[in-house]
Amino acid sequence: MLVKARNYFHLLFALFIIFLAVISVNLVSAQAEQPTDAEIVTGAQLYDKWYVNLDTKTPSGDMPIWSRQSTNSRSGLDTWRCAECHGWDYLGVEGAYGSGSHLTGFPNVMALSSTLSLPEIVDHLKGRKDSAHDFSDFLDDDKLLQVAYFLKFGTIDDQKFIDPISLQVIDGNLENGKSLYQSNCFTCHGEDGKLIIFRTEGIDEYLGSVAKRDPWRFLHRTRFGVAGTNMPIGYELGWEPEDGRDILAYAQTFPSGIQIPVEIPLSNATPIPGEIPGGPTYNLWSGIFTGLGAFFGAAGYSLAFIGGFVLVGILVVTLLRRKK
Repeated sequence: MLVKARNYFHLLFALFIIFLAVISVNLVSAQAEQPTDAEIVTGAQLYDKWYVNLDTKTPSGDMPIWSRQSTNSRSGLDTWRCAECHGWDYLGVEGAYGSGSHLTGFPNVMALSSTLSLPEIVDHLKGRKDSAHDFSDFLDDDKLLQVAYFLKFGTIDDQKFIDPISLQVIDGNLENGKSLYQSNCFTCHGEDGKLIIFRTEGIDEYLGSVAKRDPWRFLHRTRFGVAGTNMPIGYELGWEPEDGRDILAYAQTFPSGIQIPVEIPLSNATPIPGEIPGGPTYNLWSGIFTGLGAFFGAAGYSLAFIGGFVLVGILVVTLLRRKK
């Protein structure tokens, strides 16, 4: 009787050790997924202009998936940029590029990435989910993973910072923005942001022009830098999202120079093209249900495992009592 009791105890102890091992493996796996700041920054610059960041061969012609839309007339290298398809706010057709000349109809990549693992995101970038979305001829595995790191861990929802109609910053702290600008940006851009002239799609513009016309691009590059330059990078300086917002608010007080038409997102400005293969589009409710599904799915697996462990313990105790 004593021998059998010991055997049951050993079995229960072994199951407990297995349980701890599974938990440890999951924790190690979760920690291994966490990238460094430098990897996220590189991924963000690849999202911007990967061919400038890598200083490598550039593709000829349009990105194959580009032919699935007819509302954005850009061509060549622009069609290979992640930002041109999914926007500087990462929301695709649901964000700033939901209308106007940049409209493509491609999906909200921030929402999509939140539901995928890193290997699944890399599979998308390699064209394994859709052969027309293949970057593997130009970016190696390390670079593709860095893009995945950025999409998974580096994207920030700036909708609460920018008014979608006026494009002005909401509740910005001008004093903080001025302090950060003068400490990190003043030397290159000057007191009023006019020392560097930007060439954007054939138009010359000042920093103030960029801040007013395309605030999401301003935020992305303030946080992650610009490929091929040595500008200070807010993400590596430990800036919070609100710091980028405040610098943007301060830069919006600068002179614009050449007046550039602002593309104001309107729900009926341009018809949205049909469904784009290779990834779903998302709305608010689908995003909420997807997030809840992922949460309860993970919780369900954990509860099922723990429940199974408890059930085994109950069975062992019951058998011991019957033996007695």
